Amino acid sequence: MKIRIKGNSIRYRLTKSDVAVFCETGYFEEQTSFSENVFVYALKASKTIQNMEAKFELNKIEVTISEDLIGEWATNNKVGYHHNLQLHDGTVLSILIEKDFTCLDDTIEDQSDNYPNPRFQ
Repeated sequence: MKIRIKGNSIRYRLTKSDVAVFCETGYFEEQTSFSENVFVYALKASKTIQNMEAKFELNKIEVTISEDLIGEWATNNKVGYHHNLQLHDGTVLSILIEKDFTCLDDTIEDQSDNYPNPRFQ
């Protein structure tokens, strides 16, 4: 799983195996280690919310999505889910989770577990 943060937007991109594990278990996380801390970013399914939420606590970003939205995400053609979360201070946090497609240009990154890019099909 990759994370991209810019301003008040957060985007997770998941490979085929990431999506499979998430849909099977309802949880997936990645970690980045620093000298004295570990940064964690996670995706969690929940029965108690209707759309998506996000929180940041103890060096961890956790995006939660309704189980009702996920359905058969691992086996269908749905690319992802987007939600604009209204925050307590009146600002909006844009949340996007999506399947990770192979790049259109050359890259040294291993893309063997990415979804085929629809532009190549």
